[in-house]
Amino acid sequence: MRIGFDAKRAYHNNTGLGNYSRDLIRGMAHLYREDEYVLFTPKTSTNPRSAFVNYFPNVTTVTPRSWIDKSAKSYWRSMNLEKELINQQIDIYHGLSQEIPKRKGGKLRYVVTIHDLIFLRYPETYKAIDRKIYDKKFRYATEQADAVIAISEQTKSDLIDFYQADESKIRVVYQSCHDQFKKTATEETKDTIKKKYSLPDQYVLYVGSIEQRKNLATLVEAMAKIDLPLICVGRKTAYFKKVMEAVKRYGMEQRFFVFDNLPFDALPSFYQMATAFCYPSIFEGFGIPIIEAMYSNIPVITSKGGVFGETGGEAAWYVDPLNGDELAATLSTVLESNTTQRVKDGYRFVEKFSTENFIHGVRNVYNELI
Repeated sequence: MRIGFDAKRAYHNNTGLGNYSRDLIRGMAHLYREDEYVLFTPKTSTNPRSAFVNYFPNVTTVTPRSWIDKSAKSYWRSMNLEKELINQQIDIYHGLSQEIPKRKGGKLRYVVTIHDLIFLRYPETYKAIDRKIYDKKFRYATEQADAVIAISEQTKSDLIDFYQADESKIRVVYQSCHDQFKKTATEETKDTIKKKYSLPDQYVLYVGSIEQRKNLATLVEAMAKIDLPLICVGRKTAYFKKVMEAVKRYGMEQRFFVFDNLPFDALPSFYQMATAFCYPSIFEGFGIPIIEAMYSNIPVITSKGGVFGETGGEAAWYVDPLNGDELAATLSTVLESNTTQRVKDGYRFVEKFSTENFIHGVRNVYNELI
């Protein structure tokens, strides 16, 4: 079988859709070596995270050929890519970032992964033009793909509610996280990271972009009542200004630290040295930092409702994310309790999100179409 992937994010995004794309491509190339994988991207990059493609003989990369396609990369991805797919004798094309090309011919089959419809649930957090573009692309992909992979039951439900999607062609396939989070860092590595970044002996960790939906200001409010530092790892947005206002309002200036450009290799140690992980997001399509933290054998506190119960199971502690007092009380309970057994339960629970389950689940979707 020849499988084509939309590889733009694999080459150019360091987090989120980029991680999903790289993990899937790497896993497929490793576990199903008898097949060939063709990556379609407007351009390649020197991003070290995508260097793995060079180590698999069954993976090749295709970029635009004509000067027109090179100049109009978005047009190539949406309108002209089909010709290249047919020319490359692709059996299945998988859109990894919620879109697929226009038109299709012959026996070519399309699969699309839909991660979330947050722009429809929380439109106020997106620009009007972005909402319009996303809606057009996502709706088309959902309607025209031969199979739709939703990364959670929550996303599947949203596809049906917002787009009246055909439930019969939606498959829920949980993603995994990078294998790096599943390995225990050596004490030497952790000591090196701790010294390099001046990390305290104990701290509460948050990982994720610093945007309104992630609700970091409420976490700052809660942490003001906890005698521990708060370490945040993630990209800053305009919302960071509100977070800093909360930091000053609650007197957290000496206990609030942000790393917005942390090397990927350092992140597992940040998790494994943390006293607890807190993720009070309002809404997610999946919430991958939750499983990264559970693989790291630390207590996890996250939000009630939505997808969080899917991701955290019975091992996480759940709170109303907008209630700073409840969040502080739960943090205190976790920090003062013996959490060993619950942490072990969390590690066992996230085995359902193993790389093997992820890859085999996607492969089963492909097999349904051939």
